[in-house]
Amino acid sequence: MEEHAVSNSSIQTPAPRYTRVSACFSLLLVALLPLAACRKSSFPRYPANYREYAYVTIGGNNTVAVLDLVNLRPDRVLNVGADPTGITANPRRNEVYAVNSRSGTISVIDTVVNKVAATIPVHRQPYFIDVSADGTRAFVANAGSNNVSVIDLNRRREIAAIGVGEGPGLARISRDATSLVVTNRVSGSITIIDAATLKVRSVFSGCPGATDAVILPDSSKAFIACSGGHQVMVIALARAATPATAGQPDRELALLDVGHTPVQLALKPDGGEIFVSNFNSDTISEIATDTNEVGGAYLIGAHPAFGIVSADNSTLWVSNFNADTVEVYSIDDGKRINSVHVGDGPDALAFSSAGNLLLSVNTRSGDLAVVRTMSYTLSGQTQPGALFTMLPAGKNPHAIAVKSFRLR
Repeated sequence: MEEHAVSNSSIQTPAPRYTRVSACFSLLLVALLPLAACRKSSFPRYPANYREYAYVTIGGNNTVAVLDLVNLRPDRVLNVGADPTGITANPRRNEVYAVNSRSGTISVIDTVVNKVAATIPVHRQPYFIDVSADGTRAFVANAGSNNVSVIDLNRRREIAAIGVGEGPGLARISRDATSLVVTNRVSGSITIIDAATLKVRSVFSGCPGATDAVILPDSSKAFIACSGGHQVMVIALARAATPATAGQPDRELALLDVGHTPVQLALKPDGGEIFVSNFNSDTISEIATDTNEVGGAYLIGAHPAFGIVSADNSTLWVSNFNADTVEVYSIDDGKRINSVHVGDGPDALAFSSAGNLLLSVNTRSGDLAVVRTMSYTLSGQTQPGALFTMLPAGKNPHAIAVKSFRLR
């Protein structure tokens, strides 16, 4: 069967931050509103050949749970390697990649048939995977080997292993495919790799517990969460000289004070602002990316772990790990506008492709909360955020990726 992808999104958790306490697997049932009524107001109407799935790595079961987002039901469970953690979707082809930390492998999932199509060996304790914008290469941070694997996705094999700092947790590729930013949690440093030559270009120290990183859409800067302290490092990424502009090397621009234990960075799609989840301050901090300034910190709830910004740049959604809630924050108004109770230990978040659903991975209750991003009260008033249903996942879920496509 021939297929092509029309859109997808992929969300990952950052490198390991704190020990999770696994709870017994539980299936939570909530009263469902009639689906027909929901479709009328806030659910898209899908063509018959449209498919959309969420893929959740289940560390306690060595599986990936596949959830059907068109029909809002479990689809199947795929056996992968030992302790799958990170996961991401290919932006150009109908594949999803799961990182098996204890097996030292990557499982390639064919999303059209939802089967494991290949297994790619890497190195010890891989955790995170990122894919280039053209869908041809993947980059895997191997925490136990202190290196990064470069994978040719056409040939499905490793083509390079690049030594970095100690305990790399994340390797993120810039949109223009020139810079690979690696966070070395144990050594508290950042390694910048030239993605064309696959050689280390720069190393920056002074970022204790370097964890999450984001790169601006124009590939000009990287922001790194120093989770062992209370700061975010800003690095200007190297650029080649052109007739109009002078070249520049990688250089550190600033070390910004935020809250205690910044664990995750949520970048607005337009690249204008970053929101920092400060796990031990119960706050989010707002960074203006053009001026490298912290605009303020806002109380958001007990132990914020993960944030994600809507496609229209208007709302920030934050999972509060120890409050069992997802908070809705209006960026324009600068205030929290709703709180949605989800499962136990919410962490990773993802939007459906249409943006009408927010998915919350609940690590302790072992399920997935499906939240409607916009609902309506009985009086017809709009309300951002309302729990729609819960779907079973499995023991100790980690991360989530969403993939949508049409069959033809």
